[in-house]
Amino acid sequence: MNDMDDMDDQKPMLTSLNLEFPVWEQTYTVHPLVIVGTIEPDDSPDFAPKHLAFPMGWQNYFGFVCTPAHGTYQNIKRTKEFTVTYPKPDQVLQVSLTATPRCDDNTKPEIKAISKFPALDVHGYLVEDGYLFLECRLHKIIDGFGENSIIIGEIVQARADTDVVRTPSHDDNETIFQHPQIAFIAPNRFAIIDETQAFPFPANFKKTDLPE
Repeated sequence: MNDMDDMDDQKPMLTSLNLEFPVWEQTYTVHPLVIVGTIEPDDSPDFAPKHLAFPMGWQNYFGFVCTPAHGTYQNIKRTKEFTVTYPKPDQVLQVSLTATPRCDDNTKPEIKAISKFPALDVHGYLVEDGYLFLECRLHKIIDGFGENSIIIGEIVQARADTDVVRTPSHDDNETIFQHPQIAFIAPNRFAIIDETQAFPFPANFKKTDLPE
């Protein structure tokens, strides 16, 4: 047996996924976990968990996937504003509460149990004890991804727990170790990240070289 045969033996077996079903439900993938806040027609706060959520480019834009069937989409379309809270690991149950289905009267009573505080620059609320808080004004809604849409907001106010703000005097790895983060392992699990390694960027690497 030659070296090429050895390499062939080490290759993983590949399975074709059934595209009649979402790929994302047939494998595990890593995503952030955030809570999007909006205002209901009766002026009460609403919160919903989102994991298809991400920065939109290098500037201060934030986007997430939603569907017109959800109150979050309709609230943002009406008010043109929303908030984003990045929760801490000990808030997993609170995040779960925000996923509670609406009652027959279209309300979510569990939201009342969530501690919140008002936003500064938009009409809305953020969830207490998170580590990063964004206030956004609607930039664009892009429909047409099957039943889904992408909602993009411009960040007009941002605050963070002082202990997690990156500074030259604090080691990045130690900061994350002392203040772990939640990752949603889609479609149905989560993980707590407290150990990281520096990425081995090549020499003379620039931010614009990052994969998009």
